[in-house]
Amino acid sequence: MPRRTPRTILDRLRTPRRFPKFLMGASVCVLIAGLLTPLSQAIAADTPAAAANDYCGSQCSDILPAGQNGNATLAEILLNQAFGTQPAHADDQLAPYGNLASGYSALTDAKINDFFRDASFGVPADQVESTLKPAGRTDVTIVRDKKTGVPHITGTTRYGTEFGAGYAAAQDRLWLMDVFRHVGRGQLTPFAGGAASNQGLEQEFWRHAPYTEADLQAQIDSAVADNGARGQQALADVRAYLAGINSYIDASDSGRYFPGEYVLTGHKDSITNAGTIEHFKETDLVALASVIGALFGSGGGGEVNNAVSLLAAQSKYGVEEGTKVWESFRERNDPEAVLTVHNGESFPYATRPATPQGAALPTAGTVTEEPLVYDRTGSAATATATGTTASATASALSSARRGMSNALVVSGKSTASGHPIAVFGPQTGYFAPQLLMLQEIQGPGLSARGASFAGLSMYVELGRGQDYAWSATTSGQDIIDTYAVELCQDDTHYLYRGTCTAMAKVEQTNAWKPTTADGTAAGSYRMQVWRTKYGPVTHRATVDGKKVAYTTLRSSYLHEADSIIGFQMLNDPDYVKSPQTFQAAVQHINYTFNWFYADAQHTAYYNSGDNPVRATGVDAEFPVWAQAAYEWKNWTPTTNTADYTPASAHPNSIDQDYYISWNNKQAKDYTTAPWGNGSVHRGNLLEDRVKKLVTAGGVTRASLTKAMADAALADLRAEDVLPKLLQVIKSSPVTDTTAAAAVTKLSDWVTAGARRKETSAGSKTYANADAIRLLDAWWPALVKAEFEPGLGSDLYTAMTANLPVDEAPSAGHGPTGSHAGSSFQYGWWSYVHKDIRAVLGESVQGGLAKPYCGGGTLSACRDILIGTLKTAAGRTAAQVYPGDDLCSAGDQWCADSVNQRTLGGIKHGKISWQNRPTYQQVVEFTSHR
Repeated sequence: MPRRTPRTILDRLRTPRRFPKFLMGASVCVLIAGLLTPLSQAIAADTPAAAANDYCGSQCSDILPAGQNGNATLAEILLNQAFGTQPAHADDQLAPYGNLASGYSALTDAKINDFFRDASFGVPADQVESTLKPAGRTDVTIVRDKKTGVPHITGTTRYGTEFGAGYAAAQDRLWLMDVFRHVGRGQLTPFAGGAASNQGLEQEFWRHAPYTEADLQAQIDSAVADNGARGQQALADVRAYLAGINSYIDASDSGRYFPGEYVLTGHKDSITNAGTIEHFKETDLVALASVIGALFGSGGGGEVNNAVSLLAAQSKYGVEEGTKVWESFRERNDPEAVLTVHNGESFPYATRPATPQGAALPTAGTVTEEPLVYDRTGSAATATATGTTASATASALSSARRGMSNALVVSGKSTASGHPIAVFGPQTGYFAPQLLMLQEIQGPGLSARGASFAGLSMYVELGRGQDYAWSATTSGQDIIDTYAVELCQDDTHYLYRGTCTAMAKVEQTNAWKPTTADGTAAGSYRMQVWRTKYGPVTHRATVDGKKVAYTTLRSSYLHEADSIIGFQMLNDPDYVKSPQTFQAAVQHINYTFNWFYADAQHTAYYNSGDNPVRATGVDAEFPVWAQAAYEWKNWTPTTNTADYTPASAHPNSIDQDYYISWNNKQAKDYTTAPWGNGSVHRGNLLEDRVKKLVTAGGVTRASLTKAMADAALADLRAEDVLPKLLQVIKSSPVTDTTAAAAVTKLSDWVTAGARRKETSAGSKTYANADAIRLLDAWWPALVKAEFEPGLGSDLYTAMTANLPVDEAPSAGHGPTGSHAGSSFQYGWWSYVHKDIRAVLGESVQGGLAKPYCGGGTLSACRDILIGTLKTAAGRTAAQVYPGDDLCSAGDQWCADSVNQRTLGGIKHGKISWQNRPTYQQVVEFTSHR
């Protein structure tokens, strides 16, 4: 049965059910002609914005596919659906971004902007496409450039500057912003339609943050009250920003150039213009922030799954030996793991206690997941809908696997110019329109250019200032704990510090009906979460004969707005003037990120997040009793505040010879919350290349970009694990003809560089295609054959729930599903690597507690590898790549390809697979203030 990619939000607009016959009629031309008439948007001004102080010397570049323009009128959507035409600046950054995969080998500094775009401040007079005074204001100007249409916002007052930022955001991403404020509130289906994927999305995120309107407002009040003058300024900035958004809503509504998706989803009438586009309010931005934080900035969780797998290991091997086996797979502090801070500095955090205290492990077989959805009707009661809920629940309750983004930063000591060089950016998936948007913002206390999440662009979140640049990767350290609250009276009361206390029920009923955009039949359901002082309930179980509810408590829960202060500081040229002040700024960001910095003289790194100080003896890997002795130090439940580890305890560094990050382990003794940080991690793909460059010296922007681009095409399994597998197979002559042919193909691929790369630009055929197909088919089979016999099926299944076996480009995985680019982060490559090296008799630090491949015998292991390889060789391309909504069965290139998943009415073409940041900067500052 063909695999189908998830239909996220308005994915149905690719082939809307009632569109095709309508579009074939001649009347469409008349309709489009009529709809095109109201497209002039605002009063234009005729003076371009002047460039602010820029110390980059034309050596700052960036790129964000598909394009800056993420809004489309109904006419533009119809034209795109009928003829494939693109609105202006909707996809003009897609081709240069995609072309790097085939063009990087010949890259020079002079050619960087063939694949990136100039990120200098300002717009030259001859490059001005439009100049706008939004709402006729005299204190702000929005200039857009001809090449990309990026808004360059210049204000003479702080209010005007932020008003302009809000207006420009709505010009470029109004529909997307509206979608995600509804996702954050758990109200996507009534807004965008009842597609199963929409149900899953709202369920997953509402389970993470089931906030009431009062909760959202309280977070704003708290962030303002706790941050003095900067808090007051942030509130003023938000209000000005919202005024700009709402001004655009009113103007586009009266002028009838609002996004066409509002018509297609039934919110506006294309003929009478009846209907309403709701104004944005302050709490909408908190709801938006909660989505972004859950996706990319909240490490930890999964303690119940950890406990279940530990119990399975202890059942298999006994308590002592089973614990050793479990710990060896967990790789909390693997000595072979690649590190971002690599000079030996130790930053102990969430380490395994010598004598654990307060553990609340469930009785085997008693764990059940807490239901979220009730009272299903209509299409919400179908098997597809219930299956979607199960997937959303598994994703929400597992250990956080949210890592994306990478960074390569080299000190000036190793560059040709003597100035630091950085190639970095967030890997946030691919959408149409993109989650991020570009802008330049210049005004009192504001001077930056870069990317921000749509609807949160009152400040640049990742980008550059006058003489410095910064970026982030997801770090994922553990800021989420699971507590076992003992039940009393009934299933909705629990003991809180000795008192039987009622849980609070938060619920929401969603209903939908078919629209042009989403023909899903009418349906409804009620979402319900029980909240305790220790967070929302996620599971029920029995512990030591007592009925308990497991809850999840995140340090950023009820604090989604707090990080605004850090971003405000990053945009303030009077605050960030050095690596030290940069580090001080990002310390105010409570989400879990790795932050990188470069100016003309220095580089720096800091790991952010509110890391709670846990009680002595608490093991963060497992649930603990909800008792005062095991709570976070000085925890206040009403505000969810506690003591947090000091800045000096977070991994940090200034002027290390180089930094790399691809969501790998931060530093020695800093426990990583996700599984899979062992001897082989995709961070090694950067480490090996950058270390080689630094050793040789003379690093340039081009050479560092080439290192990134080469890693972006590498198959981690083939580069770092396959040579060891082939070494085992070749330990004796391979006499079987099928196996020998497969070994030859795989060996040739390794020799050629183990990349998933087209034979030539645009060929849509991989070089070494047969070898790639072989490994894609072989890897899952060899892992199962290598480990399941030794672990047993129960323990093997439990371990794969903690860490999936594979994450190849063609697989549907991560927060964005298939065709998402990001690959090779989570998988069993380290386990295979360590086990196979042990079989070969090599030295292994932090090895697995037991041998698995062939019981540790070389000949038996070889037999397993050859047997599974022969089976893989017999699988056809159509079996390995079964096809989906975008690709026919057997199309290997297409199965890997990156697609901008539609979140609105405009669709874009596919590009060849690359594993790299969505938004990316290449920077080398030439001077400093």
